[in-house]
Amino acid sequence: MPVLNSLNHSIVEFYEKLSSWENDVVRDKGLTLSQMHTLEVLGIHESIRMKELAKHMGITTGTLTVLVDRLEEKKYVCRIPNQTDRRSILVELTESGQKMFEEHDRLHLRLIEEITTDLSDSQKELLLSCIDKMNASF
Repeated sequence: MPVLNSLNHSIVEFYEKLSSWENDVVRDKGLTLSQMHTLEVLGIHESIRMKELAKHMGITTGTLTVLVDRLEEKKYVCRIPNQTDRRSILVELTESGQKMFEEHDRLHLRLIEEITTDLSDSQKELLLSCIDKMNASF
């Protein structure tokens, strides 16, 4: 149990530090953290149905609708009809949304390079494997 307690505290500490960094970066862009996360998911998955986007983000479709409305107003995303299912709408990044995603993704990569600089390649691979397994359990 002591290892689990230490792991718990370390994960909470890492989450808090990452959240603080993320909030500082996003605030400078005039976006909320939720809006930036929406751009991140869209940047990774490209065109996606609203229902799937909400699932990836762990939020309701109602909450997502408000996020997408605001991002659409800022010209970062657009809604398009789904050609294979007329009942659903796809959301995708606009050109400016893609640029914002790419810029933010570069900041993430730079952060990952900085915080893993003292890890060997095999330690980085092990870390990736552990994170992938933890993500799969959600």
